[in-house]
Amino acid sequence: MKTMSMLPIWLRLRRSAAALRADCNGIAAVEFAVIVPIMLVMFFGLVEFSSGVAVDRKVTLVARTLSDLTSQALLTVDDTYLKNVFTASIAILTPYSATPTKATLSEIYVDSNQIAKIQWSKAATIASGAAQATLATSSRNAGDTVTLPSALLVKQTYLILSEVSYLYTPAVGYVMGKAGVTLSDVAYTRPRQVPCVVYNNTPASNCPTP
Repeated sequence: MKTMSMLPIWLRLRRSAAALRADCNGIAAVEFAVIVPIMLVMFFGLVEFSSGVAVDRKVTLVARTLSDLTSQALLTVDDTYLKNVFTASIAILTPYSATPTKATLSEIYVDSNQIAKIQWSKAATIASGAAQATLATSSRNAGDTVTLPSALLVKQTYLILSEVSYLYTPAVGYVMGKAGVTLSDVAYTRPRQVPCVVYNNTPASNCPTP
């Protein structure tokens, strides 16, 4: 019987190839190496998506809470009152960081021609690790015209508008993008106790009624 060394080289290569095809050692390791990256992407993607949905829900709650607390004021609010209202965002967003939050509170007046204009507006930011919000200048100015849903255009009425945005940055940037996703929501409420909420004598205390 001829040994491998005595066989022609083409026949030795043919037998070696056949033996290689029949060898199943290492298949599991190869499959593991192929599947693991896909499974990791799916796992982290699910975690980040779930966290994003949770934060988005909290942003909605923040918007509603800011508007609701302001609308419950008894006629007049000052910087201290508004700062406390904005600070409520920290507790609502827990366990997530409140630092990426940008919030604005505004009062809107709808005149007899159904034109909605800003009466006053105040914004706030939350520093990293801060226990209280910091008041800031709003991008909205008194007298600015705003667009409202038609159902809210009731003549000679006031509305409290809260606007909240949150830059959600995922821990694993390969799934949702390293730059993050901006989540936002708005809420409208009518003053509960009085026709309008006065901030620093704006508007005048004798608010028009319908």
